[in-house]
Amino acid sequence: MSSGIFALLDDVALIARTAAASLDDVAAATVKAGSKSMGIVIDDAAVTPKYVLGFMADRELPIIRKIGIGSLRNKLLVLLPAALALSFLAPWAITPLLMLGGLYLAYEGAEKIAEVLLGHGHGAADKAPLDEESTVKGAIRTDFILSAEIMALTLSTVAGKPFVTQAVVLGVVGVFITFIVYGAVAIIVKADDVGAALAARGPDGFLPAFGRLLVKGMPYVLDLLSIVGTAAMLWVSGGILVHGLENYHISGPGHFIEAASEYVAHNAPLLTEVLGWLTGAAMMGVVGLAVGAVLVTIMSVLPVKSKAH
Repeated sequence: MSSGIFALLDDVALIARTAAASLDDVAAATVKAGSKSMGIVIDDAAVTPKYVLGFMADRELPIIRKIGIGSLRNKLLVLLPAALALSFLAPWAITPLLMLGGLYLAYEGAEKIAEVLLGHGHGAADKAPLDEESTVKGAIRTDFILSAEIMALTLSTVAGKPFVTQAVVLGVVGVFITFIVYGAVAIIVKADDVGAALAARGPDGFLPAFGRLLVKGMPYVLDLLSIVGTAAMLWVSGGILVHGLENYHISGPGHFIEAASEYVAHNAPLLTEVLGWLTGAAMMGVVGLAVGAVLVTIMSVLPVKSKAH
């Protein structure tokens, strides 16, 4: 009897250790996938507040909530099943699709820089009448592309893992990133209102002064977020493209960037690891910018050619 109890306890302990190892595996894969997606997350958080510009203050949070629900629906009901099916039926297609997403991110990042440098924008679109329903639908469509890239990056992180692990990590990353992005957007959007309420308490005191600082500072915060988001987008896109080429045995760019990072890390007088990483990230960003610049040039020429014909 006692030997049977000990055998049962051993089985329970084995199951517990296996479950703990699986949870550790899921947690590690989730953190890795989340870190890979940070460039897209920052850009998403920087872009989304612009969708509520021009609307009444009492409609800002409802609009953000609608976009967030649409984003969650994109990830969990469409992209997660599609990613799992892709992993099961055509795992060879993950890298090409990921590289296509990298090209898209490179194009978007380079286009933003071109608009700033050349003064081109979307003025006609900006002057269009505001319509909440069409604004939300447009935001969800844009989010779908960014969400697809996040899920593809996550899938590449858990490729080769058990099916259940892939499903759990994709679901956790999808939910976690959605709440992070749209929670941050809600805070950013309402920060100036909070600042105005604090500033209205009077001319003196810490809270009114902090409120005035919030009101004056939020436009600069949004501009900074936009710059960081664009830089992160180019860095992520360059990394995707370089690592994708390595999967096709074109390892020269990756080896060069790795060698440059190691050289800086070994020779920097201080902050060696940080400077080494920044070197690699900057070079990945240059790759993303170069590829994006080519794509922007091609896309700007194509309409002219089509008109000529």
